Amino acid sequence: MPGRLIVVLLIMALLAGCGAASSAATLPTPTSSARPPATPAAPRATPAAPANDLERLSFRLAPVVQGLRRPTHVTSAGDGSGRLFVVEQAGQVRIVRDGRLLPRPFLDIAALVGSRGNEQGLLSVAFHPRFAENGTFFVNYTNHDGHTIVARYRVSRDDPDRAEPSSATVLLTIEQPAANHNGGLVKFGPDGYLYIGTGDGGAAGDPWNNGQRLDTLLGKLLRIDVNGAAPYAVPADNPMLNRAGARPEIWAYGLRNPWRFSFDRATGDLFIADVGQNAWEEVHVQPAGSRGGENYGWKIMEGETCFRAEQCDQSGLELPIAVYGHGSPAGGCSITGGYVYRGAAFPRLVGTYLYADYCSGNLWGLRASGAGWSGALLGVLNIRPSSFGEDEAGELYLTDHSGGLYRLVVE
Repeated sequence: MPGRLIVVLLIMALLAGCGAASSAATLPTPTSSARPPATPAAPRATPAAPANDLERLSFRLAPVVQGLRRPTHVTSAGDGSGRLFVVEQAGQVRIVRDGRLLPRPFLDIAALVGSRGNEQGLLSVAFHPRFAENGTFFVNYTNHDGHTIVARYRVSRDDPDRAEPSSATVLLTIEQPAANHNGGLVKFGPDGYLYIGTGDGGAAGDPWNNGQRLDTLLGKLLRIDVNGAAPYAVPADNPMLNRAGARPEIWAYGLRNPWRFSFDRATGDLFIADVGQNAWEEVHVQPAGSRGGENYGWKIMEGETCFRAEQCDQSGLELPIAVYGHGSPAGGCSITGGYVYRGAAFPRLVGTYLYADYCSGNLWGLRASGAGWSGALLGVLNIRPSSFGEDEAGELYLTDHSGGLYRLVVE
């Protein structure tokens, strides 16, 4: 793994960091040898701007819509419609078209969603790579028992702005031992498979050691084939498929709470932002050519620091490429992972991975620099950034958990 890095005020310096873990699923997991149709080929990578140019960039947030109810995610459908879909925590998916919030929800499953805990609720939506053809999409939410549900829905045949609530098919039910650390993101990778981020089951310090256990789906990044056998198939090249005692859906492990992750649409590299415990927030990168199976360290490590000095065998662990600490103006308390910018509106930003902190509003940029990474604190956002999102052109948006949707603008 390339060099590591800590943000200290405006520049990141080398130092320490961490990972995550937790529990089980209830549905069968048939295997598949046939790869699903891949997403359309990614555009050719545009050369990234020089790493040392980061500090000279200035940002602002351009309001798109207000009046949302605790938004947790924003994405496009990739169907050429230009619509943005915003997830509201209580159980609705809303449509923003041409800068206007449509009054009627695209999907309303509030009756199914349990959102009493701050980290519970409807947490994300992912549209099938062939959504324009098959009308299917997937959601991740916690039910009234607090357990994670991954379910498939279909859009109405009569109205493209309405989903059919009765079309629900539950793919996964993952029991959660506590109310926090639910992960919650579902996202399709460049390979056409569905990736699912799961937290370590909550409480504090991963008391069940779920991050390191391979017999549970908690504290993991999962990878499944939604085009295979019902309710899903396991890709034939998943790293744990033939490992005794391991859940075959596991793609990577050792995560605490991977609230948001993303794929670079130009290179296919996977960026995972893992929410830390008491000291460090961290960013991991999985190169596009990876065969999976990485151990990102939790709860052996928090960032690059031993979580417990007496249990700190780091052999085989993938340490983060960037960390930042708690308790300082240049830090925060809960990382919100973003995207590598590949849009056309701001050429100076191309190739930069952007991420933020939910508590401080700090915005960071990170770029590959030789064999390592360089980055900077780019500014402070006057919002509680709960999620980043991309539109069809690769321009970036942020949701404010207090109720707004914003477009990120470089000046």
